[in-house]
Amino acid sequence: MFKELREDIKKDVEIITNELRENIKKDVEIITKNQLELKNTITEIKNSLEGITSRLDEAEERISDLEDKVAEINQTEQQKEKRIKNNEDGLRDLWDNIKRNNMRIIGIPEGEESKQGIENIFEVIMSENFPNLMKETNIQVQEVQRVPTRINPNRSTPRHIIVKMAKLKDKERILKAARERQRVTYKGTPIRLSNDFSTETLKARREWQEILKVMENKGLQPRLLYPARLSFKVDGEIKSFPEKNKLKEFITTKPALQEILKGLL
Repeated sequence: MFKELREDIKKDVEIITNELRENIKKDVEIITKNQLELKNTITEIKNSLEGITSRLDEAEERISDLEDKVAEINQTEQQKEKRIKNNEDGLRDLWDNIKRNNMRIIGIPEGEESKQGIENIFEVIMSENFPNLMKETNIQVQEVQRVPTRINPNRSTPRHIIVKMAKLKDKERILKAARERQRVTYKGTPIRLSNDFSTETLKARREWQEILKVMENKGLQPRLLYPARLSFKVDGEIKSFPEKNKLKEFITTKPALQEILKGLL
């Protein structure tokens, strides 16, 4: 009986062992399969990441190329704008040089030239305001004319008169005398004498007119340097500004000037 019991136990152990082996084998196969699938998944992910990295590198390279092209285009545009500005400045300087002997008379009523001839208007101005200069200097005039040649019916102010002097120094003497005199008249009526500049220079200088008037009223003695630089003395030092934004930056440290120029910049 004991022998039979041993045999039964042995058989049971073998059955259990075989079952365990089968289960372990199946588990190992499942684990191996899962590992293989995981490995394949990792490989796929790796390949996918490599593909993404490659595309990112390619995209970055393209972006870099585009940035280089944009920078090149911007540089070309800047060079083009600089050439255009240089050409415009050169043309402006050429016209200003052509007009350098000219003096502009502003404020003579229309029709005065028909009464006494346009050349005589200049002589009246000189005799009325600068008699000593007329005696001391043999001032020669080459040409006198109204500009533009036709009257604009929409404009209420009289056309300007351009006087072309034979000598530059004569024009400069007259304008200097006008600045010193401050008030110049024609038959008692206030007029203005100024340099004759190109349209571009005149436009740039007009940008400063309101500021000039305010500064003059405050006794700051401003001046307009060629072509259109505002110059004045502040705190014992002469300052000049080619553009309004430069003046605006400067007065941020000058409260008194800020108050004077309030609303003009």
